[in-house]
Amino acid sequence: MYSVRRWSVRHAGGLNRVYNALENVLVALAPMFRAIGYERLERPMAFLERHVKGLLFDCKMCGQCVLSSTGMSCSMNCPKNLRNGPCGGVRANGNCEVKPEMRCVWVEAWTGAGRIKGGLDKIRVVQLPVDRRLEGRSSWLKVVRERTDPPKTEMKK
Repeated sequence: MYSVRRWSVRHAGGLNRVYNALENVLVALAPMFRAIGYERLERPMAFLERHVKGLLFDCKMCGQCVLSSTGMSCSMNCPKNLRNGPCGGVRANGNCEVKPEMRCVWVEAWTGAGRIKGGLDKIRVVQLPVDRRLEGRSSWLKVVRERTDPPKTEMKK
């Protein structure tokens, strides 16, 4: 799994293009998703996502994927679950202080971001903390909803 994860970072540019194309296809399918029901689709989509992204990125199914912002390196593979950059313990050789046999996820992320058009700008955007309530849910469906459903407004009394 680790070697495939490293391969994905080396091929971040191409994988990001595939990822963006998949996102556009899923957004185009939004009317059908709404008709079927997002909750009804949640389990099969999460199953598919877990296996595809698990193989390619060692995805941890946080439900709030930021792969395109982290050079196709899943930040949740950091033993400290750091979402916005490396800790102060990255070793001189670029390996993790917690798992010395593993490259720092953020060293990999920076490398991958350099292979994606605009990736070095995206990696500098501060990510929100992980909402643990979304773990195991499909981030693909979340993106479709965010891109196609009108924002919810509060009702005035």
